Amino acid sequence: MTTYNTSSDAANTAVRSFLTKVGEYYLGHSFNTGSGKGKATWARIRDDVFSGTCCYCGEAHAVLQIEHLLMFNRTEYGLHHPGNIAPCCKPCNKRERKEGKTYTSWEEHLQVVCERRNESYLFEQRKNKIINHITAEKYPDLDEKERHAIRVIANSLYENIKLESEKSLNMYKQLDEAFVNR
Repeated sequence: MTTYNTSSDAANTAVRSFLTKVGEYYLGHSFNTGSGKGKATWARIRDDVFSGTCCYCGEAHAVLQIEHLLMFNRTEYGLHHPGNIAPCCKPCNKRERKEGKTYTSWEEHLQVVCERRNESYLFEQRKNKIINHITAEKYPDLDEKERHAIRVIANSLYENIKLESEKSLNMYKQLDEAFVNR
């Protein structure tokens, strides 16, 4: 539970909503992993494709989280789409940051996890499983122009939401001054 909300939190939520809608556009229907067909698709990916194991460490866990392979944020612009989600245990769901505030790619993260566990020999097998999953689920292979368009819109949305939050606070202060604190 979040105990402190910022305008950046609202802006990030708006970007994720946009990335969800773009993912659904390419998918051709809604993809709500919390209910209905989307939830069944997530369960199939988790239980059948990955056999109830974490895509990175290969261990079975009672609770597996949805991992967006291309991160679901305004730096990687990964879409919410069946081909971009995989099951991940809580310990593996923490990617390292690189210089410039970017995160490691899923492949770099997989390599780190395999090395940490002295399982480098399993890297190619796990990598191929993930790549086969991405391909089988038909994750859109966006060209640079499409990625750029998503990036421009997502950044504009992020900045506009932050700006609207500040404008709303200023408006509240003016109304408070005029009508409440006379």
